[in-house]
Amino acid sequence: MKKKEKKRIIRKIIYLLIVLLTIAILYSTSIKTLNIKEYAIINNKININHHGLKIVHFSDMHYGTTIKLNDLKKIVSEINLLNPDIIVFTGDLIDKHYIMKNNEINDFLKEFNKVKANIAYYLIKGNHDYSETFNKLIDNTSFKVLKNELITFYYQDNTPINIIGLESKLKNKIDISKAFANYNKDYYTILLIHEPDVILDIEQKVDLVLAGHSHNGQIRIPFIGTIYTPEGAKTYYDEKYKIDNTDIYISSGLGTSKYPIRLFNSPSFNFYRLYNN
Repeated sequence: MKKKEKKRIIRKIIYLLIVLLTIAILYSTSIKTLNIKEYAIINNKININHHGLKIVHFSDMHYGTTIKLNDLKKIVSEINLLNPDIIVFTGDLIDKHYIMKNNEINDFLKEFNKVKANIAYYLIKGNHDYSETFNKLIDNTSFKVLKNELITFYYQDNTPINIIGLESKLKNKIDISKAFANYNKDYYTILLIHEPDVILDIEQKVDLVLAGHSHNGQIRIPFIGTIYTPEGAKTYYDEKYKIDNTDIYISSGLGTSKYPIRLFNSPSFNFYRLYNN
């Protein structure tokens, strides 16, 4: 093959790669599809009266990046259509690099507070949530912030369900011993964590783990999967795992972090129904 012909082929390949990369970037920054991932959680520790309990789990909104007010309206509307009993959020509500003005805070709260749960709302902090803006927002919502603590709630009978919420390990706020101090493993237990690799630090057995942070890899390549995950999500980052009798679900999140790009990974939240085995 002549030298000129080789150069021409190389140029064509480079041009093709540039075109494909441009298409990928345009696709990833313009995508507005909101997916709802639905899962059946089956466990013999789930009381028969808890059969059918509905939980919405959303995470990593990073409001102010790719998620704006109109996106928030859509998210709230889609959550409410499911008529959830419990709503949980597993961290990173407002992106730490985004400065919200007072009018934006008011607009945010007006829409965010339209989200409806039949029983309760629970939230844990992500590594982006240690700010005055976060406190100002969440103090004016129905969400209870769990700070390394265990609470119980009741649904249709006197058998409790445990919910344990841990703070961010990346911010050195996590206290596992404190959170599990009054733990009774006989009751069905849901653990909320932000960084999924915290699972490696948990010695106690729980039934369901809900996490965020990894975004399941903001950029995914077909047949390959994620090409990057953040610190705190190097071992566990995909959407679900099973370890012994523990079900683990990691939200792919709603917004973006670091780079305003999602590729082959649409914004989503999770919807669970609990069933007695």
